[in-house]
Amino acid sequence: MAAFEIGLLHPGAMGARVAEQAAANGAIVWWLPEGRSAQSRARAAEAGLRDAGSLKQLAERCQIILSVCPPANALEVARSVAALDFAGIYADLNAISPANAASIATLFADPSSVVDGGIVGGPPHRPGETRLYLSGPGAAAERVRALFEATALEPHVLAGDVGRASALKLAFASFNKISYVLAVQAYALASGHGVLDELLELAEHAVPGTALARPDQVAGAGPRAWRWAPEMHEIAEACDAVGAPAAIARAAADVFEHWHALKGADSVSVRRLLDELGVNSADDPDNML
Repeated sequence: MAAFEIGLLHPGAMGARVAEQAAANGAIVWWLPEGRSAQSRARAAEAGLRDAGSLKQLAERCQIILSVCPPANALEVARSVAALDFAGIYADLNAISPANAASIATLFADPSSVVDGGIVGGPPHRPGETRLYLSGPGAAAERVRALFEATALEPHVLAGDVGRASALKLAFASFNKISYVLAVQAYALASGHGVLDELLELAEHAVPGTALARPDQVAGAGPRAWRWAPEMHEIAEACDAVGAPAAIARAAADVFEHWHALKGADSVSVRRLLDELGVNSADDPDNML
């Protein structure tokens, strides 16, 4: 495909990998390093992102702007771009409710230029592991799809309006991420009564491959919980909109908020997760995961 210029706001671990995939297809990717952490700057340099100088310059230069940021910041980021009368395609790829996705579309003078997206999976490294779902106006969604065609970020365009991609993303996340909370609840109960080792052996026997049987995987939720808590609130809002029970999503948000201090930690143990929750353990601390 012909090279063209896109902007990325504001890349973390996920966004930097998304940028790499677009660059692999010939796109020139711009970002705004001002105020970003040393880690973000290092990831951006590795991904080959270029300093746009200012948001105004980025909006004037780019044909497509991708928003990949924490859910709580999605509306603010969209407002800042819309205020500049950006005339290109704006793709919100954040874990937000369908209602918030629809609200973002109304911020722009031309709603047909706004695409709703949802990333399912971890930062894209290899084909077949991470998907990007897109919905909204067909021509705009197709242009975003073309950015990632034949890359490690597998694009899928859903027929229908803005909000459908976000709904699918949140529906999957409501199962996938809340399952981590359920596993930790089980670990907490078992540890409090001194049967954590026995629980893990039972899980490996009865439900192999699930979160409950993979404590190392569950412990990885700790450093990501600062992003997952607001995502749970988006899930709750999406549930409220269709009359589905939302209490479990709000309870999951409360658990994730207990782990906010673990943001950026290189490694976290199940024991650390339980400590942050204030769980009293009857297990031998030296044997806890």
